[in-house]
Amino acid sequence: MKVMTIFGTRPEAVKMAPVIQELQRHTDITTTICVTAQHREMLDQVLDIFSISPHIDLDLMRANQTLPKLTASILSALDPVIADIQPDWILAQGDTTTVMCASLLAYYHRLHFGHVEAGLRTHNKWEPFPEEINRRIAGITADLHFAPTWHSRDNLLAEGIEDWRIVVTGNPVIDALHQIQQQPTPEEACQILAQAGYQDERKVILLTAHRRENFGTPMNHIFQAICKLAQEYEDTASIIYPVHLNPNVRDLAHAMLAGQPNILLLEPLPYLTLVHVMKAASLVLTDSGGIQEEATALQIPTLVLREVTERPEGVQAGILTLVGSDETVILSESRKHLTGNAQNTKMTVNPFGDGYAAEKIVTALMSFQEQGKPA
Repeated sequence: MKVMTIFGTRPEAVKMAPVIQELQRHTDITTTICVTAQHREMLDQVLDIFSISPHIDLDLMRANQTLPKLTASILSALDPVIADIQPDWILAQGDTTTVMCASLLAYYHRLHFGHVEAGLRTHNKWEPFPEEINRRIAGITADLHFAPTWHSRDNLLAEGIEDWRIVVTGNPVIDALHQIQQQPTPEEACQILAQAGYQDERKVILLTAHRRENFGTPMNHIFQAICKLAQEYEDTASIIYPVHLNPNVRDLAHAMLAGQPNILLLEPLPYLTLVHVMKAASLVLTDSGGIQEEATALQIPTLVLREVTERPEGVQAGILTLVGSDETVILSESRKHLTGNAQNTKMTVNPFGDGYAAEKIVTALMSFQEQGKPA
């Protein structure tokens, strides 16, 4: 069996890495790894950590690339590659432009498409943008849907997907996180935490913010809240912010946050470093999807800087709290956690998986190939 994996961003690479490792354990599967490099620098960090060497690197990242141009470049570059390889299966993960293009091309070439992390929905086509529509398109074309949770499965069933095409696997980000936690803390993480005063019992707050729907006024409000939070807890807490490379985020972050002594504005961190910094945090503020899953797995209280989340399981588990970009809500919820007044919940079961998602995904692929539907 020939399987082609396609991804282009760091979050995709993190979640596909365990799947690729599992595919490569099977001698009867020929695996082709193709990257679009939709995010070049941040992608390469993950490939190094998991010792993954792509067979095909389309290197499509360009500065200030619009979504239509990115979509056109991925479709035109990937089409002849797929035509040449003719895999039995194309696998892609999540909801990026790369995933949407991979699913369309699998359909155009009449090839099987497997969607990893299938069934996530906000039911609002504008949030997240463009990810909600990307994953809906992938869902329409998929032959197998690897749903991370039972809630995701229910979303797919409600859209008319046949039950036998859906396999609840857990999310492979938990597989990746288990691998990362077994590795020693990198020196870079130790240095960052020392700079933040972690050893001196200062609390660490991890911030990530980069989503398109937060560009402009929402991001301005978020950063205003962060400034006030930093000032209020200047003697007891430090905020660590690895700033995304997108100039829509980067320019505003440096303009609004650079002057506050207990805010550390850093370059994007390698995934290994990021996870170890996150483990030390008392509080996470993020608009990232993957970090919502990782923080839930690590049981770190997290404020989600979005109006809706496609990961309600983390909210139900008591780890995630939706705060959007409302300055007052961000500050009040942050204070609850930093003063110990929040009702923190200890999970007994991680809603996002048990660390064996990759094994379940590959087993389902092989069963489908042999029997026509998953085991």
